[in-house]
Amino acid sequence: MARPPTDIFLKDERATDRFGQDLALALLPGDCLALYGDLGAGKSTLARALIRCIAEDPGFDVPSPTFTLVQTYELRIRVAHFDLYRIGDPDELVELGLDEALEDGVALIEWPERAAGHLPDNAVSIRLKEEGDGRRVDISGPQEVMERIRRSLEIRSFMEQSGCTDADRRHYQGDASTRAYEIIHTGDAAARILMNAPERLIGPVLKNGKRYAQIAHVAEDVRPFVALAGFLRQNGFHTPQIFAQDLDAGFLLLEDLGRQGIADRDGRPVIARWEAAIDCLVALHRTEIPHKMALPDGSTHEVPPFDRDAMMIEVDLLPVWYLRHLQGREPHRDVKEQFRHCWTGLIDRLSGAENSLVLRDFHSPNLLWQAGRKGIERLGLIDFQDAMIGPAAYDLASLVHDARITVDPELQELLVARYEKARKDDPGFDPSAFREALAIMQAQRATKILGLFVRLRQRDGKPGYIRHLPRIEAYLRHALVHPVLQPLHDCYTKAGIALSES
Repeated sequence: MARPPTDIFLKDERATDRFGQDLALALLPGDCLALYGDLGAGKSTLARALIRCIAEDPGFDVPSPTFTLVQTYELRIRVAHFDLYRIGDPDELVELGLDEALEDGVALIEWPERAAGHLPDNAVSIRLKEEGDGRRVDISGPQEVMERIRRSLEIRSFMEQSGCTDADRRHYQGDASTRAYEIIHTGDAAARILMNAPERLIGPVLKNGKRYAQIAHVAEDVRPFVALAGFLRQNGFHTPQIFAQDLDAGFLLLEDLGRQGIADRDGRPVIARWEAAIDCLVALHRTEIPHKMALPDGSTHEVPPFDRDAMMIEVDLLPVWYLRHLQGREPHRDVKEQFRHCWTGLIDRLSGAENSLVLRDFHSPNLLWQAGRKGIERLGLIDFQDAMIGPAAYDLASLVHDARITVDPELQELLVARYEKARKDDPGFDPSAFREALAIMQAQRATKILGLFVRLRQRDGKPGYIRHLPRIEAYLRHALVHPVLQPLHDCYTKAGIALSES
């Protein structure tokens, strides 16, 4: 896809509104947009469209700050809208609180030329000029911000090429990865989901010339999602239909599977839906899984194995991040050596475990209830791009030890028993061996998540995940009750992790 220009013609007010959305979805806290232009050039129109997009409300009231000089909005991103036309001295910009506004939000500044050198160094200049019945816009600024703006304009171009020529864009959500999502509305058509997932080769080389994502087999572009979505749909599972795709750019336009999950409004499991998730896993574990899956461009995606290196680099997140968070210091070398010794032995025990496709994050945020459908199609599956071939017990561990919703021990046992009952006549299914693999996978996943959620806060600036730690710690205590995990229990106790009920 060709890079969009930063000199843009907006033919009418609707085009200006769309451009405001494009800008809004590129912004991060700390960004400053300086809106230049004569009276009537469209500065306030553009600012209003941008603020309404962040408010996720096309009718949101955005009064002009001409007389108040600044209007502040507590939205998804905090927005401060300045109008400097009436200031008498550039120093007034400091008194109006620009620096404070940029600490945790964004600033829109009309008549920025009156600031006379008081604008931040990272300010983006947006110059509007009337041209015929429309207006011409020229954008310039620091490379990092401009890259985000260009990416957002590329999304607009992708949607237009995909038939969404007059679409409204709204922020949907992000996740623990670098992917971002938007809700796309075009006229009276059903809403669609835009996945924005550019190829990201992130992080230093850690081992054998590979980065963390390569060792842990985390998808670094959209190709695995597309391949797995096609395979799962062909085998009767309900994944989002892909309406349009640009594999190189990392854009997918997807069916919107709705917002109804498998929990109630209070975040409590709806047992019938959790049971349907068990039935979905049973079907998945009876499905023959190819090691290579086709892509629309004729290439293939090779499904990676959940191998020793992947398991070990995940559990290593605990001593690297969680233990330092817990103790305020680097774990002792003896603790780390015992930790790795225990996990090496446990991974060895998984060599004979039943293997299947491991969707990897088979838990409530990624399971959407499809009312009116039947069988396994009642469960809409998303976020499966990191799937591997590994122990079948892993996804059951992910479900019954849900990281976001508390599943009490009684429900956990009910769900595991339902799975075992469904599979009892399957050739080669051994309930005792499966229970052992389930306990190991529960401990492995809890260990990884404890480290991951601390890393998300401390390294990635995503503090929301840390509130889930008590739940994950409780799940870890539950898993470590299994006799095969006694050495690991002793190791974690020595490391200072509280494993007794408080």
